[in-house]
Amino acid sequence: METGRPGHVFSNWAQIHSCKPELYFEPNNLAELRQILATARVAGKKVKVVGNCRSPSDIACTTDYMVSMKHFNKLLEVDETEKTAKVEAGILLSDLHEILQQHSLALSVLGSISDISLAGAVSTGTHGTGKQFGALYTYVLEMEMLCADGTTVTLRSRDEEDEEKADLFRAAQLGLGSLGIILWVRLQCESAFNLHQAQFPLTLKDAIENIDVHLSASDHFRFMWYPHTDGCIAYHARRTTKEISTDSNWFLDYFIGYVVLEFLYWISTFLPSLIPWISRVYYKLHSRRREVVDRSDRVFNFNCLFKQYVMEWTVPREQAGVVLWKLKAWIDNNFLAHFPVEVRFVKQDRALLSPCYETDVCYINILMYRPYMKDVDYQRYWSAFQDIVLDAGGHPHWAKDFDIPPVKLRDMYPGWDRFVQIRNRLDPDRLFTNDRLKRIFGD
Repeated sequence: METGRPGHVFSNWAQIHSCKPELYFEPNNLAELRQILATARVAGKKVKVVGNCRSPSDIACTTDYMVSMKHFNKLLEVDETEKTAKVEAGILLSDLHEILQQHSLALSVLGSISDISLAGAVSTGTHGTGKQFGALYTYVLEMEMLCADGTTVTLRSRDEEDEEKADLFRAAQLGLGSLGIILWVRLQCESAFNLHQAQFPLTLKDAIENIDVHLSASDHFRFMWYPHTDGCIAYHARRTTKEISTDSNWFLDYFIGYVVLEFLYWISTFLPSLIPWISRVYYKLHSRRREVVDRSDRVFNFNCLFKQYVMEWTVPREQAGVVLWKLKAWIDNNFLAHFPVEVRFVKQDRALLSPCYETDVCYINILMYRPYMKDVDYQRYWSAFQDIVLDAGGHPHWAKDFDIPPVKLRDMYPGWDRFVQIRNRLDPDRLFTNDRLKRIFGD
């Protein structure tokens, strides 16, 4: 029997959102999970599952019962012929990479970080980049979920012929933790591979006007625009049989690129006029041509530096240029923005709450750093960016902060009403809700 622990304090990685749950649990098996849900139902408490605290929003926060799935972290099955792996949902992606490598397998695409749980990555829409690559949840073939009443349900992508089962799977693919607790996931992988990544400078004009050319030139294309400059850094990564060959420079990459940068941004909180200068200097430092060949997960992931506020939205791919030009014009005239603005591309899918629902999209991510945990002005930037992307038919990244009322969100997602119907059936008493989900769904 798992006994909850009082006094636990939760904070996300950026230390922007925190909470103190009444009880904190680390169950070891399904029986203990069921017992926690039964206790919560009797006590009238809500249950929130937490991963590894990396979501920039308060999506994991609760003042009732918090459940960590850290002990649900094992490989259950692997099929090297079909290139699939069945793993418990609490495993960290960083651990999963090592396990898959032992079987000569790898995930086809990743986001920027791997110190996140598999269930958290799937449930909130974690994505990478690439014209022919979907978000991580699109590689889920099957999953088992524990429902509010203690029963389990197995969901499969191949159940397309049965409309009800298909909708249930497409809801759970990107469920925001609102439908139940994911126990295990079967993932479609591919043979382990290295990536050859070429990094080089280009202008924002070049990046925007030649998006289709860049997307067709490699497997995984993204670029970083440096506000207060016309410069971008392009990253082209393609699968390769070349041997690993890295190009690292501790002094430039860590000391200048991390330690000095944080200090300069801290100084800029007293002297804001330094911010454009910082962008120009670091663009020159980062714009040298570099090439690296390494294991796929090591190339997909990169250092996100220090604590930061983050906002990310999708827009239809053809609207990317319009949005970026409008954002640049607004920043140039209104705001001192930190670098970079990250631009990535994701293939359409049919998950009911997908920001990529039946539309190939461009993800645009903005940020403002918190040097040495110091608060900075970001609200005007967020508001202006949200207005720009909404005008372009945008959708928010579910793991990150946004301010959209439920009635407007409903109009933005064709699958919204169907998702709510499924949620009403699986969790009619809202056992798995919290303040964040109440703001999203209007509970």
